[in-house]
Amino acid sequence: MIALVIVAVVFGAAAQRITGMGFGLVSGPFLVLLIGPFDGILVVNLCAIVMASAVLSRVWRHVEWRRYVLVVVPALVGVLPGSWLAATLPGPALSVSIGLLLILGLCGSLVASRFNVSLQGAPPALVAGFASGVMNSAAAVGGPAMGIYAVLTRWHQRPFAATLQPYFITVTFSSLVAKLWISGDNVAELLPLWAWVGILLGIVLGLTAGERISHRVSHEAARLGVIVIAFAGAVVTILHGLLA
Repeated sequence: MIALVIVAVVFGAAAQRITGMGFGLVSGPFLVLLIGPFDGILVVNLCAIVMASAVLSRVWRHVEWRRYVLVVVPALVGVLPGSWLAATLPGPALSVSIGLLLILGLCGSLVASRFNVSLQGAPPALVAGFASGVMNSAAAVGGPAMGIYAVLTRWHQRPFAATLQPYFITVTFSSLVAKLWISGDNVAELLPLWAWVGILLGIVLGLTAGERISHRVSHEAARLGVIVIAFAGAVVTILHGLLA
C-alpha cells in the first residue's frame, strides 16, 4: 500500500512541476483510496506544502505578490468551513464529496477555458479565493478554482504558476492546522517514519522528472494528461464511497 502511495506522489509531483498545479488532483483521489478520506487528504496537504516550497525556490522572481494577497485572504476565510466538513463527514460521504468536488472543479476549468471573456477587479479574486480555500481544506484540490480565475482574468501562465506556490503554502498549511485542531489527530501517527521518507523521495523524484519533461511536453498536452488522470481518480473515489 505504501508503495502505491509513493507512486501516486511521484505522478502528482511531476504534474505540479509541469503545470504549476495538479498534485491534489492527480494524487489526492488515490491517496484517499489507499489511506482513507480524512488521513489521505492530510498526507496530500503535507506533501503539497513541501512540494510548493521546492517549486517556489525556482520561480520566486515571477511571483505577483499583490495578486497573491488578493486571493489568499478570502481563501483563508474558506479554510474554516472546508476543515469542518473534512473532519466531521463520515468516510463514505467524504469520499463521494471529494470525488464530486474534483469533477465539478475540472468541469469548471474546461468550461471557463471556452469563454472569451476577461474579468478584472477584486470580486472575481474574492470568489475564486474563497472557493479555492474551501476545496483545498476539504479535499486538497484548491487548484481548479484558481485555474478558472486565471482563465477568466487572462492571467499569464508563468506568473500564475509561480504565484500559486506561496498561495498553496499559506492556504494548505492553514488547512492542515485547522483540521488537526478540529479532529485532534496527530500527524506523526498517520504513517510510519520509513513511509514518510519514501514519500519525500517520491516528491524529489517526481519534481526531477517533471523538470525534465516540462522542456519536452507542451503545456496543453501536459494539462490534458492531468485532467484525464484526475477524472479517472475522481470517478474511482466516488465509486469507492458509494460501495463502502
